[in-house]
Amino acid sequence: MADVQEDLWWKYKRSEIFEKLKSSNEGLTATDAEKRLLKYGLNTIVSKSKIPSFIKILVSQFSSWLVIILIIASLVSFFLGEPLDSAVIMSYVILSAVFGFIQEFKAESAVEKVKEYLSYKCKVLRDGNWTLIDNKFIVPGDIVEVRLGDKISADIRLIKSDGLSVDESILTGESIPVEKNDTVIDKEKLNISDQKNMIFMGTTVSSGFGSGIVIATGLTTSFGSAQKLFSEKTSSGDFQVQIKSFSQFLFKVIVILTFGIFLVNALLAKDLVQSFLFAVALAIGITPEMLPAIITVTLSQGAMKMAKKKVIVKKLSAVEDFGNLDTLCMDKTGTLTEGKFSLVGTMNVNGNNDESLYEKALICTSKFSQNSKDLKYDAHDEAIWESEYTQKYVNKLTRVKFVSENIFDYERRRMSISYEKQGEYFLVAKGSPETMLEICSKIAIGEKSVNRTNKEVKNINDQIAVYEEKAYRVILLAEKKLEKKSASKADENDMVFLGYLLFKDPVKESAGATIAKFEKLGIDLKIISGDSLVVTVNIARETGIDFNDRQVISGNDLEKLSPDEFNQAAREKKIFARITPEQKYKIIKALNYEGHIVGFLGDGINDAGALREADVGISVDTGADIAKDASDIILLKKDLNVLAEGIEAGRKTFGNIMKYILNTISANYGNMFTVAISSFFLKFIPLLPSQILLNNFVSDIPLFAVATDNVDENFLRKPKKWNIGFIKNFMIYYGFVSSFFDMLLILPMIFILKVEPEVFRTAWFVESAISEILVTFAIRTKLPFYKSKPSNWLLVLSVLSITLVISMSVLQVNIFHFTTLPYLVWVLIIFDLISYFVVTEIVKKSFFKKFEV
Repeated sequence: MADVQEDLWWKYKRSEIFEKLKSSNEGLTATDAEKRLLKYGLNTIVSKSKIPSFIKILVSQFSSWLVIILIIASLVSFFLGEPLDSAVIMSYVILSAVFGFIQEFKAESAVEKVKEYLSYKCKVLRDGNWTLIDNKFIVPGDIVEVRLGDKISADIRLIKSDGLSVDESILTGESIPVEKNDTVIDKEKLNISDQKNMIFMGTTVSSGFGSGIVIATGLTTSFGSAQKLFSEKTSSGDFQVQIKSFSQFLFKVIVILTFGIFLVNALLAKDLVQSFLFAVALAIGITPEMLPAIITVTLSQGAMKMAKKKVIVKKLSAVEDFGNLDTLCMDKTGTLTEGKFSLVGTMNVNGNNDESLYEKALICTSKFSQNSKDLKYDAHDEAIWESEYTQKYVNKLTRVKFVSENIFDYERRRMSISYEKQGEYFLVAKGSPETMLEICSKIAIGEKSVNRTNKEVKNINDQIAVYEEKAYRVILLAEKKLEKKSASKADENDMVFLGYLLFKDPVKESAGATIAKFEKLGIDLKIISGDSLVVTVNIARETGIDFNDRQVISGNDLEKLSPDEFNQAAREKKIFARITPEQKYKIIKALNYEGHIVGFLGDGINDAGALREADVGISVDTGADIAKDASDIILLKKDLNVLAEGIEAGRKTFGNIMKYILNTISANYGNMFTVAISSFFLKFIPLLPSQILLNNFVSDIPLFAVATDNVDENFLRKPKKWNIGFIKNFMIYYGFVSSFFDMLLILPMIFILKVEPEVFRTAWFVESAISEILVTFAIRTKLPFYKSKPSNWLLVLSVLSITLVISMSVLQVNIFHFTTLPYLVWVLIIFDLISYFVVTEIVKKSFFKKFEV
């Protein structure tokens, strides 16, 4: 077989391609395909990086500015004759790296496991029959078919095309779709953009239809050799933006306060080396350095919980954004309704049931043109073929021969098929009422056809309105005789209107309860449908969505609005009907502009733009490839109840991340204020660098359990947003409270008990470490602490950490310069801890009342 990387495939005729690839018009046999799969491997893109992912994760643990500063401090300590401090600091670096590595590696494994739920399928000709297979099993020599919205799964030489255009921006950077054909190009050298008879892995079909033979898979494709992974949206979600803002805020505060404390200690003539090491250790001590690991662990756990509920997360940060949604935009089909259409009537022009229209309806389907039981088709086509009358009329189709198909697109909003019957050629079309009436010049009345008049058009529209009031989806059917064998889209004119196809998509029994659940979660639901206004409104009312007539608008009315009026409509309206793909995108963009965190649920070819624009794009595993590619989250089941559970999981994730942040800033910045004050009257460094780092490490251990902590029910009731102002206020309030109780311990020890530096440091280490652990149970909830049950892991790790802290003091661990504490000092510590916890509970109530999060 030819070398699939070297041949100039655009030059060859169809017969030459089949010969080189040892294939045929019948496609490969199953046996041959298995052999080729063994030879070429799975059709997947795996990075050629020689550095394994676990090594990259390990190296990343030592690349942050915090770790680099610690390593420098360790080296400085060693060269200045402090090998013990140097060893302690380096041990902290190594332990932190080990913890971070374990958590991030587990998180990465979790994400990869989640991705295994997703699959992309391709239509392939095997043993003469069309079938759907996973993309990864495609091999060179396979004949495949692509249609509007498909993601191309391999490099393919076209052998047939009809109006085919492809978005190749992922390879060429050019956003304008490229028209394709199957014409031979007699040139020796061509750029990708000039290979008009080739389509490439990773690109997407913008319009039309095509079939071709696979010439390269996996890493041998143009996509694979370029080492470009699948395209994902590059815009940052709200979570990423707010984390960046929070990090910048922390960095500024740390730099200013740390430099200030070092300067004060230097001016007070304290040991410069110790002052430097103290300042560095303090900078590390007050920084929530475990935040990246905590975020990664919490998000990955959230992703795994959502996966169990059949909600698949493609990008971890989307978990948190998902929980913070305040607006969810979606179609009604498959969410409010069952998403399973049934054909309930074929009505003639006079509105009477006419079974003879079934034959025309069966012909005007993609299933008739492709004739395979294994493939999935448009929901309306499936409904036609599953009708109770199908068997009666399908036998008559043996006299009908398929000729050509003009596939559905969103500009025409119709499809048509030309066929031969008893030596004559016909074109039959079906589509939305407004677009079908445009191409009909005659109307079928009995066995005759009469010219269309304004009166007849009015009667038809009145009849459509009657059907739509009953929540039927109405599709019109038309036909004409052809003077030639096949017909193009341009021939869709001067047709005869035959009648109405009535489809029913029943409302889900659970829809009302699910809508109520979203209202309880504080989510503003907006229905954005391509269906008629009457049908959309009736279904919305049937499901219990709360809206009035002023909150309903059609696509035609939207088009007439100014930009400001459009933004207002996007904000205020709840039901949008007959909406175009461009209008969907504009609605999402307008809501984002208004400051909402927006989710959009869409699974169609025309939804990709809106999915990319939304803070959280949500698609369905059965949706179009282009929609799944544009999404952050994919549902294995199109169910609103699953979405509601996913939003709750996202809010729990947000709540647990906030617990870590609020805990660390309340304790760490309290310590900072304490150090700033005590520097003026203490004649020694209040804590040794090694003690600060140990304090930080021990008090962080329980916080790893926040990823699994319980979240109060009242916290889940409304969307949350990152609020740097809230965090700043929390830091000031609780930093002051923490510092106040630090001083309540420090002042008696210095001015009354007059303890030695070793006793002072040991006592403050014990008090500050235990207080940070205990206060977690107060600030993890807005309720009184005893009314909110923490997770078992949080309790266990907290007890272990407190035991470790006390043991170090009692056992006088010399490496950290600890000593035995006098009885009175223990009394002071216990009194201080109890008072601190009680006051924190009291302050909490007034704080959350004043500063709601």
